[in-house]
Amino acid sequence: MTGSAPRGYAYVGPAGPLALVRPGAEGSPVRGRDDLAAWLALREPAEREEPFTFVVGLDGVLRLVPRRGEHVVCAGGERILAAGEITLGWRRDGWQAVEVSNQSTGYCPDPDCWPAVADALDRAGIARPDRLRTPFVFRRCPECGERNLVKDGFFVCAFCDADLPAAWNLDGPGGGYGNRPGG
Repeated sequence: MTGSAPRGYAYVGPAGPLALVRPGAEGSPVRGRDDLAAWLALREPAEREEPFTFVVGLDGVLRLVPRRGEHVVCAGGERILAAGEITLGWRRDGWQAVEVSNQSTGYCPDPDCWPAVADALDRAGIARPDRLRTPFVFRRCPECGERNLVKDGFFVCAFCDADLPAAWNLDGPGGGYGNRPGG
């Protein structure tokens, strides 16, 4: 990536999914097209039609788990560069990323995580779209502390009607559990 260093996102979701983090349960790393093809070969045909849960670790590697998997488990409880859902499709020259989102209520990454996803897919030789399909915008309410999904550019807390900040703020005070189980 060019310009400033990418932001690392800590887990900011509830404690329940964080308690599921176990050594060896992390997502499968995808460093190349063969890794992706081998992982997908283990999936049932119906499962391959759904989006998968993904993270991009601080090492820049894409990791995948089935859709119902938790992002924090996929990441091994660690900070990440990006998280969301990815839809894969078969084309004549192999698997490719058809759609990508930053939909992760555990890490709440800002849409500016896209370059990390694009870089991970490019390094793995996996064709991809040019951008996030539907960018999700998350903010923490400075009044009540709740995580919010900003809809239609309406920066108002869904819980207490306070104004939400324009800039991403989920890593500050009250920002989450850090990167250690039970933390």
